Amino acid sequence: MNQTFNQLERDAGIVFMGGGKKLMDDKVAAALAMDAQPGLSTVGNSGIPAWMLNYVDPKMIEIILQPTKAAEVFGEMKKGDWTTETATFMTVEPTGEVSSYGDYNNNGVSGVNVNFPQRQSYHYQVLTRWGEREVARAGEAKIDYVARVNEASINALNRFQNKTYLFGVKGLQNYGVLNDPSLPASTAAAKTWANSTGEEVYESIRKLFQTLLKQTGGKIDMNTPLLLVCSPTASVDLTKTNQYNVNVIDQLKKNFPNLRVETIPEYSATSGETVQLIVEELDGQRTLECGFTEKMRAHNMVLEASSIKQKKSQGTWGAIIYRPFCIATMTVS
Repeated sequence: MNQTFNQLERDAGIVFMGGGKKLMDDKVAAALAMDAQPGLSTVGNSGIPAWMLNYVDPKMIEIILQPTKAAEVFGEMKKGDWTTETATFMTVEPTGEVSSYGDYNNNGVSGVNVNFPQRQSYHYQVLTRWGEREVARAGEAKIDYVARVNEASINALNRFQNKTYLFGVKGLQNYGVLNDPSLPASTAAAKTWANSTGEEVYESIRKLFQTLLKQTGGKIDMNTPLLLVCSPTASVDLTKTNQYNVNVIDQLKKNFPNLRVETIPEYSATSGETVQLIVEELDGQRTLECGFTEKMRAHNMVLEASSIKQKKSQGTWGAIIYRPFCIATMTVS
C-alpha cells in the first residue's frame, strides 16, 4: 500500500496525507529516548537552504526574433565569390530615328546605347569563441553551449544580410529595395490606410497600379504577375470591407488574378508605412533579385590555451534592381 502511495506522489503529484505512512519506523521509535533533550552541538536551525526548494524546468524556451523575409519574398542569387569587389551589369537600349523617303535621301539612323552600371560588394564577419570551463559549466545546466553560439553567429550574419537586401550598405554602390536611388519617386496615399475604409484602401492600390502602368509604358496589364509588399501592420488593412462586405484582398484577387501579397516587417518604420507594387518579371527578365557573394564561409578554428575561436564571414550585393520602372512605391501612413 505504501509503495502505491509513494508512486502516486512521485509520478502524478497526488499526495494522501497520512496514507498509511508512519512518522517513524519501529526501530527508531524503540531507540529514541523521549524523556530528555541533550544539548545541541550545532547552531539551532529549523529551515533548509532556499535553493533546495527551487524547481528548474528542463524545457528550453527560445526567444522569438523578428523574421528575415527579404530573400524569401524577392529571391536571391549568388554572384562572384568572396574575392569579387565589384559587379558590372550591361544594359542595352535601341536607338533610332526615321526620315522621309527619297530615292537619293540618306537620312535616318539606328543604333544601340550600352551602359555598364556597377555594384560594390560588402564582406562582413562575426567571431565565435568558447572556453573549456565555460562549456563545462553550461553542460551542468544541460546547455549545448558550442552549438548555441554557432547558431547565434549564423543568425547575426543572416540578419545583417537581410538588412542589406532592404537598405543596402551606406557609403558603397550597394543599395536595397527600399532606398535604391534609381527607383521612381514615391507617392502618398490620399488618406492613411489606418483611417481609410476598405473601398479607399483598394482605390489607393488601384492608383498605384495606374502609376506602374505609366512607368512601364503600357507593357503590363491586370493579368501580369505582380507582387504587393507591405508590413504586417499594413496588411491588416487589407481585410477591411466595402459597402458590399467584400474585403480588399478579395477585390484584388478578382481584378488582379496573378497578384501575390507578401509582408516584410521593415516596411513599417517611424517615418511611416511603405507599400510597393512590383512587376515580378517582364519579357523574361526579373525586376530584381537579392545578391550575395557567399552565404557563409566558416574559417579555420583557432585553438588557444584553454579556449577556441572561429570566424565566419558572408558577402552581399544588396538588392540588384534591373528594371526600377517596374516598381511603384507608396507611403500609406
